[in-house]
Amino acid sequence: MTPARERRSAGLLLFRRTDDGLEVLLGHMGGPFFAKRDAGAWTVPKGEYEPDEPAWDAARREFQEELGLPPPDGEAVPLGEVRQSGGKIVTVWAVEADLDPATVVPGTFVMEWPPRSGRTQEFPELDRVRWLDLHRAREVVVKAQAAFLDRLAEHSA
Repeated sequence: MTPARERRSAGLLLFRRTDDGLEVLLGHMGGPFFAKRDAGAWTVPKGEYEPDEPAWDAARREFQEELGLPPPDGEAVPLGEVRQSGGKIVTVWAVEADLDPATVVPGTFVMEWPPRSGRTQEFPELDRVRWLDLHRAREVVVKAQAAFLDRLAEHSA
């Protein structure tokens, strides 16, 4: 049985070429659930969108919302989609660009914390943003998203 509406996200994976090879820009997910985690807590800047919004438009909008910076211009390399363990389908494009992580002003979300306390707190969508080489990125990225790193490496070979 298929769900009435599959959850979908779209994002942009920035990459740059260095003397040591490719690096990608990933964000560490904010909030209390990921505060003490490294492996599996890093992600492509992305976000959910509705079925009537084109995925490319959503990827650019979410980049702006998550990082507080306009999405860079440049050739968009489609990296396809993956299904994450929770069932969400994620579509990503790679764009070659440089960005200083210190300039990021992350978007925020509000949630009840601690659970069942009746209190709400605001947390950053991404609490850290870093350039990582492909090896390190594979160690920490959400498991299903590692496919995007492999596809980027194939494209850039």
